Amino acid sequence: MPDAPARLFASDNASGVHPRYLTAIERVNVGHALAYGQDTATRDATALFAELSGRPVEVLFTFGGTGANVLALACLLGRAESIVCTEWAHIAVDETGAPERALGVKLQTFPAPDGKLKVEHIEFAVQALGNVHHAQPGVVSISQPTEMGTLYSLDEVRQLCDVAHKHGLRVHLDGARIGNAVAALGATRTC
Repeated sequence: MPDAPARLFASDNASGVHPRYLTAIERVNVGHALAYGQDTATRDATALFAELSGRPVEVLFTFGGTGANVLALACLLGRAESIVCTEWAHIAVDETGAPERALGVKLQTFPAPDGKLKVEHIEFAVQALGNVHHAQPGVVSISQPTEMGTLYSLDEVRQLCDVAHKHGLRVHLDGARIGNAVAALGATRTC
């Protein structure tokens, strides 16, 4: 067997805190500050997210990826809507059923040997729109990179978003490994 890699990129839960994060925490861990986003560090972080995306953003900080996904999906879902994703999606496989349990939502999974959702999957799912006897797709969820290690090109992401939006669906991006995707695609921004 080969030696274990020096760094594991499978999950943010697989390693300790990077020293720069600890330094940043030490820097802001002085005195007293109001909670729930009223502190300077939260305002500064939100401003940095807005600068990175080039537009105003609302940031909802969570502890861990599962909480982030559940909260994001809760914000996107309408009444009686389902989530369209692949059979390998993190929300379908690795989060111990949290989205289904916490949100009471149906995950409509599609086979994807490479882990990538296809436009055809969305087109198939939206055939149920308007039929009261079927789950109503409301959100498309993709992971970038996928759980299989594949990457969506920027054109593939645009195509998925265009088709989803054409049918009134919102798009959720599980970005647990988004930094890896940005580096692999040679991008300087995530938007």
